[in-house]
Amino acid sequence: MAAVRESVFSRDFDSGSMPAMPMTAAPSVSATRSLALLGLPSLFVVLWATGFVAAIWGLPYAEPWTFLALRFGIVVAIMLPLALVLRFDWPESWSQAGHIAVVGILMHAIYLGCAYMAMAQGLPAGITALIVCLQPICTAAIVGPVLGERVNLRQVTGLVLGLGGVALVLSGKISGAADGFFEGFDVSAVLFATISLAAMTIGIVYQKKFCTTADIRSGAVIQYAAAGAAVGVVALLTEEMTVIWTWDFALALGWLAVVLSLGAISLLMLLIRRGEASRTASLFYLVPPVTAVLGYVFFGEKLGLPGLVGMALAAIGVALVVTAPKKPAPAVPEI
Repeated sequence: MAAVRESVFSRDFDSGSMPAMPMTAAPSVSATRSLALLGLPSLFVVLWATGFVAAIWGLPYAEPWTFLALRFGIVVAIMLPLALVLRFDWPESWSQAGHIAVVGILMHAIYLGCAYMAMAQGLPAGITALIVCLQPICTAAIVGPVLGERVNLRQVTGLVLGLGGVALVLSGKISGAADGFFEGFDVSAVLFATISLAAMTIGIVYQKKFCTTADIRSGAVIQYAAAGAAVGVVALLTEEMTVIWTWDFALALGWLAVVLSLGAISLLMLLIRRGEASRTASLFYLVPPVTAVLGYVFFGEKLGLPGLVGMALAAIGVALVVTAPKKPAPAVPEI
């Protein structure tokens, strides 16, 4: 995959530094590494989609900002001792640490907090997802001026196809809510979803511009500490911070803290580091279709023909964005 086409394991060795590998071993090693790299985006999409399922389970038992404060607190409690014992590489300057903290506030505190607030105020999850999934288009619009990345016609076509696929996947839920679109939730819920979209878009670009050289592990500690402090203050000021402790809530909280916050976010940081921001952002188009499948499995939500067609369109759109045309082989000089 183009977004992660440079292997994290590859290194340039001097010809005399190690024995030559047998000619038959190279293809299998290369194929294994390529397969592993191609699997990272797929794993990220599946893990990210499970976050919506876990949120549905957990939100009835805790207010949004309190829920997030607990989640981020668990992550810091796990990561900080590991960082100290294993001696992770910390940022070389306070400025670098500040950039990492900004990413944490944008991509964790504001993005998740506002998305949870939108759903808590009655905005249907499908409509919330559709708003947030405008993020690849927004990212593509600003990566040129900010990062100097070129978005070609092929990628634009893929972004549009992906958006259309997402709309088809969610069409049933949207049509079901259309009759009373402004009933059951306040207009501010749409504003929260829009702020969530903006925070993730800016966070991805900011991460790519300022934080690509930071250690992902120590960076996670800083990000979640900053995000936890931010959501904790909001929870103290706006919520009663009451939690109903049940097995369902504990399971949802544990999954979100360990699998999502530690696993999926680390994968996202790695994908942003290894590839272009616009290509990484396009993966979010696949999240609503995968979420729809998980909704069918866990909650019995129906997925009709439009949804299946939408999933295919979203996959094609992402493929157009993340696969780069092969570069022509260099000409062999004549002897």
